[in-house]
Amino acid sequence: MRFVPPKSADQQAMLMVLRVRELLVKQRTMLINAMRGHAAEFGVIAAKGPVKMAELLQRAHAAAAVPALAVELLDLLASQLAALEVKLKALEARLMGLHRHDPVSQCLATQPGIGPIAALTASLKVSDPKAFRSGRHFAAWLGITPKEHSTAGRRRPGRISRQGDEGLRRLLVLGATAVIRAAKPGRASAWLIDLLARKPKKLAAVALANKMARVLWAMMISGEVYRRPQIAQAA
Repeated sequence: MRFVPPKSADQQAMLMVLRVRELLVKQRTMLINAMRGHAAEFGVIAAKGPVKMAELLQRAHAAAAVPALAVELLDLLASQLAALEVKLKALEARLMGLHRHDPVSQCLATQPGIGPIAALTASLKVSDPKAFRSGRHFAAWLGITPKEHSTAGRRRPGRISRQGDEGLRRLLVLGATAVIRAAKPGRASAWLIDLLARKPKKLAAVALANKMARVLWAMMISGEVYRRPQIAQAA
């Protein structure tokens, strides 16, 4: 049985910054979806993304088919969205400050696909990496290793267990997806290029996230920065 090591009050407060940011991001997504949905009822649409909300509002104001009451309510949602953006920028600036003053977080961020948010999350949530016997145990703790359906001496791995820290697991998969998008022969490792040739991108992203988790554990144990593997040469 593995017990969770206690965190100090300062560590818990820094984790709270991450959780409050995550909550505000969800609220921003809800507001954007509400604005897009309400505007679409009147035939007003715009491209996806937070930066396109200003364009959506301009089209709603210019459209004759949109009643004044609907425009007023869209403006109300837009004011809420603008207030959220200000709070998110302040929180992200604070998180960057915490990242710069955390040597473990800076070390972890040297791995491709690991940004300041993911690095700081790992640094704060894994206060004692030596509690895990290996990188595989750490990856299993994150719920990113496959379930076993082996029988009669035949190994049959199934889907990942997802029995662990959902937030950190999600950050790793997102980081792995970003790495895969930029993966090309001559720029990515031979292992990743071979994996993408055999597996769908979503499956490859989970496999890469598993590997990234093991590398993170090794970096936390050793304190060494990321060392790039052998690069696949273009044919």
